Amino acid sequence: MASFEDLFFPFREAEKPREEFRVGAEMEKFGVFADGSPIPYDGAHGVGEILRELADEAGWTPYRESDDGPLIALTKGGASVTLEPGSQLELSGAPLVHSHQICAEFHAHFVEITPFSQRNGITWLGLGFHPFARRDQFTMVPKQRYAIMREYLPTRGNLALDMMLRTSTVQANFDYESEADAMRKLRVALKLSPLTTALFANSPFYEGKPFGGKSYRAKVWLDVDPDRSGLLPSMWAADASYETYIRWVLSAPMFMIKRDGKPVKNTGQTFESFLKDGFEGHRPTRSDWQTHVNTMFPEVRLKRTIEIRGADAQGSPMACALPALWTGLLYDDEALSKIEALTEDWTFDEVSGTREQIWQKGLGATFRDGTLVPLAEALLDIAKGGLERRHFLAPSGKDERKHLWRLEKLVSRGMTPADQLLEGLENADDLTQAIIERTKLES
Repeated sequence: MASFEDLFFPFREAEKPREEFRVGAEMEKFGVFADGSPIPYDGAHGVGEILRELADEAGWTPYRESDDGPLIALTKGGASVTLEPGSQLELSGAPLVHSHQICAEFHAHFVEITPFSQRNGITWLGLGFHPFARRDQFTMVPKQRYAIMREYLPTRGNLALDMMLRTSTVQANFDYESEADAMRKLRVALKLSPLTTALFANSPFYEGKPFGGKSYRAKVWLDVDPDRSGLLPSMWAADASYETYIRWVLSAPMFMIKRDGKPVKNTGQTFESFLKDGFEGHRPTRSDWQTHVNTMFPEVRLKRTIEIRGADAQGSPMACALPALWTGLLYDDEALSKIEALTEDWTFDEVSGTREQIWQKGLGATFRDGTLVPLAEALLDIAKGGLERRHFLAPSGKDERKHLWRLEKLVSRGMTPADQLLEGLENADDLTQAIIERTKLES
């Protein structure tokens, strides 16, 4: 890379005309045995073996970081199956046109992993924080970057290892046609991120019992790494640009670079310093920059897409709600204008203050003079309007609004998914089995 101008390439290359806009969903899940203990990577019952079986029997292409390295991912038809550090299994979906396709994709993936799961006594759970396991019960997936993150991130945040090992999320990725379009979507999504977290709060358990709040995952993300996470105050400005985002990414310390397929640890040096001075004789490449961009973890991330990152993983009935919600908000001009108007005078300090309450209070968190419930209702109405105007129909004849009805029903009661998980749980004879039964994913 020869100049500052070279740093713009991931974003400018990603711009595309509206008719090519797609939605990509990422869905993570925990695998547990009958006693609630986490599945490992290694062994006949581990996720590494699941990947091998999918590669052998379901047409997926295996991926290793080196020729003799462990199997850590699969690809097929624009989608991938990847592993988070604590063996959370993630489906990174292909870019698709509408939410009905996303649901079908998730269903097909779950059908593929079901035979292995049934043979090995594995149940998959859809929630944002592992409901049972202690941190020391996990083994780290053998991915090069994870070993470096495991060493470095705890120096930046007390709960960084919990983020790596014990959290799961559902994310949605959206396209943009220009710098102005990207900034518009990024800005409004950041403002609405705490509300998104509240709507999808779904991790009320910690090490086998309710912890007293709605989203332990949201609590974790308040104490991970301030250099690379959060609500990005610099991006709230009306004149924020690609350059604004690039300068933020430049200021963050790196994890590593790769040379000849092998990691070269480089923690602590900012990419700005690396760009200027190099590191141990190495000069930055486009691949180094792309890798570094991908190690940033804000609540909404700019990559080759706009990535909505603030939600807990969900149970099967709500699996498609997050991508459907944000499709309705970002891919309809009228809806996008309405959420801009709704959030126009929201300040960073106000929204940040609300974010700090979400993990404990969910939709009961306060913003200005009230709870988040009226704002959640308004957001759902705007999204439903956007989805109705898009008018993509399922075989049943229903449009994408069908994926929001469960969320809408919860909001009408002032509830989050976590509240629903907790209802009547105090009467359970076997708390572990009750939690598994309530959070298990089904095709």
